[in-house]
Amino acid sequence: MAKKLLFIGAGAIGSYLGAFLTRAGHDVTLVDPWAEQVDTIRRQGIAVTGPHEPFEARPNAVHLNDAQRLPRDFDIAFVAMKVFDTAWAAQLAVRHVAPHGFVVSAQNCWPDPTIAQMVGRERAVALVMSRIGVATWKPGTVERGMEGGGGGTGHIVFRVGEHDGRVTPRAKELAEMLSVVDGSTVTENIWGERWAKLCQNAMGNPVQAMSGLGSLDIMSSEVGRAITIHLGSESARVGLGLGHKVEKFGNAPAARWADAGRRETWQELDRMLTPTGTAKRNWRASMAQDVAKGRPTEIDYMNGFVAAQGRERGIPTPVSAATVETLHEIESGARKPDAQNLALTLKRAGV
Repeated sequence: MAKKLLFIGAGAIGSYLGAFLTRAGHDVTLVDPWAEQVDTIRRQGIAVTGPHEPFEARPNAVHLNDAQRLPRDFDIAFVAMKVFDTAWAAQLAVRHVAPHGFVVSAQNCWPDPTIAQMVGRERAVALVMSRIGVATWKPGTVERGMEGGGGGTGHIVFRVGEHDGRVTPRAKELAEMLSVVDGSTVTENIWGERWAKLCQNAMGNPVQAMSGLGSLDIMSSEVGRAITIHLGSESARVGLGLGHKVEKFGNAPAARWADAGRRETWQELDRMLTPTGTAKRNWRASMAQDVAKGRPTEIDYMNGFVAAQGRERGIPTPVSAATVETLHEIESGARKPDAQNLALTLKRAGV
């Protein structure tokens, strides 16, 4: 049954999901402060490419300053902004959902407590998007990289969950809706899923952002693999220390990442990360895209969040803290993205 859907955010993930859901017959409206993006979508729609057949979709597009004119009858509102914009985006979203409607966080990092605070826990649903990378390099276009094919049933990309872990009709409905994009399921372990995605982002995004290298280049480098393992290990140890049932990420169980201090485990992870001769994709994750565009990054809410939680629990996270320092320098213009930043960050961390 067709639904009326609102996306606060028409960047990469908002455009990608919005385009698929428009093609599936839903009434989709995208709201964004990027004026050129809104004008281009209005004029020519969204061109979608990836490891699936390319297509074009024409959702509704609204400038942020015109959003107050929207009706208040949307069935579902998705917050698809950067995590530092969560609070105001959630307030805007809930203002325009119908009494039966709810708000979904389609974001990275740890946005769900803020969403719940803004809209009420009973109107908040979490969405973890695993093993998917999308990019918008110019208005009106969105590209998906990495694996997956759109509408597939292989690895599960979308994990929908209630904050209290219940399996509800609305969670099932949302998972079914997203299955037109790729594999989708309902989870009773949304916090373990969310932390696993945080780990995956924390060990990948800032490494690409600080180095200016793509994913294949980093994994082909010993120092690139080293910083990746350190960040994955620290993030896993903190998540497990918080009591989360952290799901598998980066093709290994969380406990294995946490055990990277042992020589044998380190070597095993290093072999796993080393590219094979068939590896070809040199993807640039969202934080690397933000640096390239001169935009603020989510580093304080990603590795910064891991480091802060580690300090509260007495769990050392020296590489995470050093990574935040390096990214702050890049954001301020004091440092440029460069492969040498990888070794610099490890040296700062004292490892």
